[in-house]
Amino acid sequence: MTISRTAPEKQRLVAGLYFLATPIGAARDITLRALDILASADVLAAEDTRTLRHLMEIHGVSLGDRPLVAYHEHNNDAALPRLLRAIAEGKSVAYASETGTPLISDPGFQLARAAIAEGYSVLSAPGASAVLCALTVSGLPSDRFLFAGFPPAAKGARQTFIRELAQVQATVILYESPKRVKALLDDLVRELGEGRKSVVCRELTKRFE
Repeated sequence: MTISRTAPEKQRLVAGLYFLATPIGAARDITLRALDILASADVLAAEDTRTLRHLMEIHGVSLGDRPLVAYHEHNNDAALPRLLRAIAEGKSVAYASETGTPLISDPGFQLARAAIAEGYSVLSAPGASAVLCALTVSGLPSDRFLFAGFPPAAKGARQTFIRELAQVQATVILYESPKRVKALLDDLVRELGEGRKSVVCRELTKRFE
C-alpha cells in the first residue's frame, strides 16, 4: 500500500488536550499525525509561540484565525485557566514545547495534571526527544535509565544533587548549558570518581551533531 501526502489533513478532534512532540533540530523530525493535529486543533498553545509559528510555516500549516496561546512557567496562573476553559467549552487544545517532547524539562506537566483533574481527555502525538536521542547514540546501557534534568547552578546544591546520583544504579541523563559542561564533568569526576563512563551529546539531529 502506498500513501502519498502533500499537506496535513484537517480533522474533527474531540474536545481535550493534545500534547505534540516537535523537532529537536531537524525540522522534518515531526510526525504526520502531529501535523494533522496542528492543522485541526481549535486552540494552539506553545512554550514559545514564535518557534511554533515557524515550524507551521515550514510544513504549510495555516494558523488562520485560531488563537495561539503562550504557555510557560512565567504565565501559568493566567494561561492555564484559559486553556482549561477552552476544553470545557468543547474545544480541542494542542500544546507544543519549544523543542522535543512536552513535559520533559517543560512546564506542560502542570497543564496535564490540571486537565486530568477536571476529567478531560489528555492525548499525545509522540515523537522527537533529546533524552531518548542521546541515550540511543551513547552506547550506554539503556535497560534502566534516569533523566535528572538540569543540575542546580549553585555550588552546594549541585554537589548534593550529584552525590544523590551516585546511588542510582542506572544510566543517568542530564541537561546542561554548553558553558557549564566542563565544570559539570569536573564535578562528576570529583564526586563520583573516574570509573563511570560518560558521553557528551550536542547539536543532536543538526548539521554539526
